[in-house]
Amino acid sequence: MNSTAPTKTAAERTGAHTGEAASLIGDARTRIDALDDRIIGLVQERMAVSAVIQEARITSGGRRVNLSREMDVLSHYSDALGKPGTALAMTLLELCRGRV
Repeated sequence: MNSTAPTKTAAERTGAHTGEAASLIGDARTRIDALDDRIIGLVQERMAVSAVIQEARITSGGRRVNLSREMDVLSHYSDALGKPGTALAMTLLELCRGRV
């Protein structure tokens, strides 16, 4: 696929008004991208560990989900990150439920 759009300058890509700020933003975005990759890997690892727990619980005659434990997780994230932490924890719990 051939692109005829002109290449944007660093300032245009970052919204910065100086080359120095554009460089700083570009470097920080590279670091954020690396952090996001690590976070995704950790979430995938959490999902795998959760599946092991669910399998053991179900095999032993228990339920897939332990609501008391989920409340502990929600509280932990809320205490650390406030209301957005609760939303993040809910998303993590949703990703980790029912994979068995």
